[in-house]
Amino acid sequence: MATIKDVAKAAGVSVATVSRVLNKSPKASQASIHAVTEAMNVLGYRPNAAARALVSQSTKTMGVLVSDVSDPFFGTLVKAVDTIARANGKHILIGNGYHNPNDERQALELLINNRCDALVVHAKGLSDEELIGYAKEVKGMVLINRYIPELAERCISLDNRKGAFLATEYLLRHGHRKIACIASSQDIEDTDERLQGYQAALSDYGIELPKSYIEYGTPNSDGGELAMTNLLAKSLEITGVVAYNDYMAAGALVTLEQNGIEVPNQISIIGFDDGLIARFVHPSLTTIRYPIEMMAERAAHLALALSRDDVIEEETAIFTPTLVRRNSVERC
Repeated sequence: MATIKDVAKAAGVSVATVSRVLNKSPKASQASIHAVTEAMNVLGYRPNAAARALVSQSTKTMGVLVSDVSDPFFGTLVKAVDTIARANGKHILIGNGYHNPNDERQALELLINNRCDALVVHAKGLSDEELIGYAKEVKGMVLINRYIPELAERCISLDNRKGAFLATEYLLRHGHRKIACIASSQDIEDTDERLQGYQAALSDYGIELPKSYIEYGTPNSDGGELAMTNLLAKSLEITGVVAYNDYMAAGALVTLEQNGIEVPNQISIIGFDDGLIARFVHPSLTTIRYPIEMMAERAAHLALALSRDDVIEEETAIFTPTLVRRNSVERC
């Protein structure tokens, strides 16, 4: 891996000149800027943003990477991090990754290059290896809703498998045996873990259902509508539905209503997340509470502590979901 000395040698300038260029000093001439930039490109050199931040003493910003800040779930996450940041004299910069590796990479690079010495990262598209690399560069980087063994002490995650297990078991305890699953079509660990929880609960009750009882869709209301439509088209005997999240559950409710199927009298349905939408659909949605605010606060505290080299006290790293009972489930 190239060093700043390698860049200086290739550009034919001093290390101090390279440092001035990297820190956008007005003392850097156009000729030196051109030479250093060209040398960096040839050598593939990427400055350590965390180190640069320490040199410049620019530590007033904290970065947050989410999928889509317009989603209320991620809005809650960002607000929780912002509250902790402000209490510590910082302001936040926000990047949207849309669960896409290229978008996540660009957003994360931007946050790092803007000298955020603490980062709370919700990334599903980037590989473990890339995130480990970024974590080596930025000591104050913490992952939320993801677990990487090599970064275990920097991961704040949810037991998604247990959440889906609780949802499915709740239907089972209400006498349901023909339980369909509306899963996310996104290729992320949450999809697999929640599907595993659904299948584990059925297995514990000695129930085997064909794969046709599982339908995939985009993790929004449109995806929920389409997935429920596809389930109904299969003419399956269904008395209960476990949905990947509350939005998909809300979309499924629309499809059921359009087809004259009453919830919960004919089909019970349960969501996941306990977002605002769960309270305002009709009937109000029984769901699994995702304690994202608590998790985000914990992640923010941890990121700040790591960035300051503080002694870290052991606290909850894997959070447990809980059941929220409302009106969309009835005994079969």
